[in-house]
Amino acid sequence: MKTVLQRVTRADVTVDGTVVAAIGTGICLLVGVEEADSFEDARALASKVAGLRVFADDAGKMNRSLDDVEGSILVISQFTLLGDVRRGRRPSFSAAGSPDIAAPIINEIVAAFRDLGVETDQGVFGAHMKVSLVNDGPVTLWLTVRDGKVL
Repeated sequence: MKTVLQRVTRADVTVDGTVVAAIGTGICLLVGVEEADSFEDARALASKVAGLRVFADDAGKMNRSLDDVEGSILVISQFTLLGDVRRGRRPSFSAAGSPDIAAPIINEIVAAFRDLGVETDQGVFGAHMKVSLVNDGPVTLWLTVRDGKVL
């Protein structure tokens, strides 16, 4: 699983002209699910991200977590994170998990965040989404999860 985390002041997802998900201060999490990914990976990702101290304290240091700032998370499935551009001009997405694998794992990520008490919203799996966000900082992190561990 490959993910891009962006600290945001706001983020939303629009499908067919309708806003289907939105958050204020928090994290926008783009998630690319691979064929070998599991629910264990989903829970490991949620646990790590929920506790990451990526929000500034009074001294301006990244010392606060989502819980500390009463932030939310927006989870968006994005198979293009798994694009391989080493050959040719068109990306290959052969590493991306099929919808039968990826959709339940995305739902497990959302459930895991909610189980941790994090207010969570999500995009629409498989839809053509328009994502709008204001990256705060900017703070952007790349996380890889494999075998239940964040690498």
